[in-house]
Amino acid sequence: MSDVPASYDEYAAGVDEPRFTDWLRERSEPAWTDAVTHPFTRELGAGTLETDAYATYLVQDYAFLEALVGTFGFAVGQAPGIEAKRPLIEFLETVTGTENDYFQRSFDALNVPDTRWSDPDPSPTAAALVDLLGRAAREGGYAETLAVLVPAEWIYREWATAVAAEYGDPDTEPPSDGADLPFYYAEWIDLHAVPSFVAFVDELRDQLDTVGAECSTRRQARVERLFRRTVDLEVAFFDECYDVDSGSG
Repeated sequence: MSDVPASYDEYAAGVDEPRFTDWLRERSEPAWTDAVTHPFTRELGAGTLETDAYATYLVQDYAFLEALVGTFGFAVGQAPGIEAKRPLIEFLETVTGTENDYFQRSFDALNVPDTRWSDPDPSPTAAALVDLLGRAAREGGYAETLAVLVPAEWIYREWATAVAAEYGDPDTEPPSDGADLPFYYAEWIDLHAVPSFVAFVDELRDQLDTVGAECSTRRQARVERLFRRTVDLEVAFFDECYDVDSGSG
C-alpha cells in the first residue's frame, strides 16, 4: 500500500484508464492478496479442507447472511435509479433462494444440528463484519455502502474463479461436479464463479467507480478506509474458521 497514492486524484493522474475500485484494491494490499489466495479457499478447491472447519465457516457465514441481505436491501433504496437497483434486487433473489437452499442442504450433509446454525454465537470477526455493514449503511450514503459490499463480493469472485479454473468449467450456469468434490464444496465455488455472479460484481464495481470518483477527497478517504477494513476482516474470517470451536452455539 505504501507505493499507492493516498488520494484517488493523485493515483488517477499516474495511470492509464484509472478506476476508483482499482485504487481501493491496490490500497488494501497486502490483505487483498491474502484474501483471494487464502489457504482456506485453496484447500476447499482441492477437497482437502477439514469438514469441521468448513462447518464452522458455514455456520458463521449463514449468521452473517441476514445482515448482508439487509444491507443489500438498504442499498436498493440508496441506488440512483432503476438500472442501478435491478442487479441488487436480482442478487437478493439469488441469496434468499438458491444460496439459502444450498446452506440448508449443506448443514444436513455435514450433520450440523439445527441448534448450531439457527442461533449461533457470532465469532468476533463475524460480529465485526455485521457491525461494519450496519455502520456503513446507516452513517454514510451509497458510496459507503458499496465500499463494504464491493470487496465482500469481489473477493469471492476472485478466489472462486481461480479455484474453479483448476477443477472445472465455470462457464456453465448449473453447478459442475468439480473433480469429485462433495457438493458443498463444488457448489459454493460455482455459486461465486458462474457468469451471472461475475457480471454482478462487474456491475457493483462500475457503480462504485462512478459514485466514488464523484465524492469529495475527504469522503473518498472514508470509503477507502471502509474498503480496507472489509478486506482485513475477510482474511480474519477465513483464519478464524480453522478454530472448530468458533460459533458452536
